[in-house]
Amino acid sequence: MIKIKKSSTADTRTCDFKNVSIKTLLESSCQHIDDVRAALNFFVQKVEEAARVHDSDKISNIKGFHADFLTGFKETTWWDEHRKINRHHLNMEDGIPADVNLIDVLDYIADCVMAGMGRTGTVTPLDVNPVMLMRAFSNTIELLKEQVVVEEQ
Repeated sequence: MIKIKKSSTADTRTCDFKNVSIKTLLESSCQHIDDVRAALNFFVQKVEEAARVHDSDKISNIKGFHADFLTGFKETTWWDEHRKINRHHLNMEDGIPADVNLIDVLDYIADCVMAGMGRTGTVTPLDVNPVMLMRAFSNTIELLKEQVVVEEQ
């Protein structure tokens, strides 16, 4: 959880701005900056987690991966499961989790760029559904809001 303290004195929409001292404004601004840093650190942790688990089933189920691979993916038993357990196959409808978020979008971009550059030296054009992207945006907001606890001063 991200614990922040209530602060209404750094925004003219939430305080009597004519009666806020420079000291109070400075303290509120420092508090806000620290709060944003905490939120961004939360996202860093989520990106690190995505990096740790990326395509782990390629290792844990190498036999299944290899079996599909040997057929040129005409057999898709492993591949179909892979899209269900990994969150980054956003170019395929069954690869998009209901709670898709911007961490998944970054994972998708990283996956496609690194695969393309590593395998052929180029990256094929990437495309995502704009509706899915807006859902990821909204879900990321909710993901962060669920982590925040506002404490009274």
